[in-house]
Amino acid sequence: MTRAVRILDVEVDAVTLAQAVAMIGEAVDAHGGHGATTFQVATVNPEFVMRARLDPHFRQVLRGASLRTADGAGLMLAGRILRHRLPERVTGVDLTLGVARAAAGRGDRVFFLGAPPGVAAAAAQELAREFPGLPVAGTFAGDSSEAGDAESLEAVRAAHPDIILVAYGAPAQEQWLARNLDVSGAAAGIGVGGTFDYLSGRVRRAPAWMRRFGLEWMHRLLRQPSRAGRMAVLPVFLLLVIRQRLASRGTR
Repeated sequence: MTRAVRILDVEVDAVTLAQAVAMIGEAVDAHGGHGATTFQVATVNPEFVMRARLDPHFRQVLRGASLRTADGAGLMLAGRILRHRLPERVTGVDLTLGVARAAAGRGDRVFFLGAPPGVAAAAAQELAREFPGLPVAGTFAGDSSEAGDAESLEAVRAAHPDIILVAYGAPAQEQWLARNLDVSGAAAGIGVGGTFDYLSGRVRRAPAWMRRFGLEWMHRLLRQPSRAGRMAVLPVFLLLVIRQRLASRGTR
C-alpha cells in the first residue's frame, strides 16, 4: 500500500519511478485475462488537478486509478508546501522508458495507442532499438472518443498486450482507459501524454539539466508558446495549495 498525498481534490501516490515500474510488473503477473482486475496509471500534473476541480467525471476517473504518480515540478513543490514530500517526479516519459526496459527483460507485450498517425509506430521502433527484446504488441493511432472505442479495442485485443500505453493527452487518455482497460485483455494501462512525440523525435525533450531542476515546463513553453494559456493555471494552483496548507494548520 502506497502513501498518498492529497493535493486539492486529487490524491497523488508517493512512489519512486522504480516502485511504479515494479507495481506495474506485479499487476501483469497477477492478471488473469479478460475480466480480471486491471491496473490504471495516471501521471498527474498541476493541470490535471486544476481540471479535476471543475470536472467531476475526470476527478472520479483519477480517484479510481490504481496509481497516480507525480508528473511535474509543481506537484513536487505542492508536496513540500503541504509538508508531505513526494519522493520523486515520475513523468510519462520516464515511466514509459522504465516500463519498456522492464518489459524487454520480462517479456511483457506492450501496445502503443494514440498520437497522430505514424507517431506511435515511430516511438515503438525507437524503444525497441533502445531496449532490444522489447515485445511490441502493436501500434494504433485510433480515436480517443467513445465513437472510436470499438475500432481501437479490436486492434488492442487482436494484439494480446500485457500493457497499453495511451497517448491521447488528458483527460481523453484517462477516460479511454477508465472505459476500456477492463475489457481490453491487458493487465495495465498508462496515460503517457506527449511521450510518443518525444520518443519518436517529433518533439525535442528538455535537456537533462533542465529536467533535473524542474524546468522542463519552461523548455516546453519556449518551444510551444501556444501552451501559455495552459501554464497560466500554475500560479492559481500554487495559491490554492497554500490555502489548503493554511486551512490544515487551522484545524489542528
